[in-house]
Amino acid sequence: MAKNHGIKELDRVVLTEPLPKLGLLAGDVGTVVLEHRGGKGYEVEFVALDGETVAVATVSARQVRPILPREMAHARAHVSA
Repeated sequence: MAKNHGIKELDRVVLTEPLPKLGLLAGDVGTVVLEHRGGKGYEVEFVALDGETVAVATVSARQVRPILPREMAHARAHVSA
């Protein structure tokens, strides 16, 4: 059974593995917009720094994690798949 690590809707999360079809890399940060089956999965929106939504992904709990204290974001250009 997957653990949700306390992740809930509107939390920012970090992608733990790449999603190449969406042009997303491990480490990209998104916002949970919907929780599935008690935290077994999520809909996560990934937004560019200019506010444009670049992807909405359905992921399992193992594919995201909470943001940890003192982590820093890193800017990169999103390349569409």
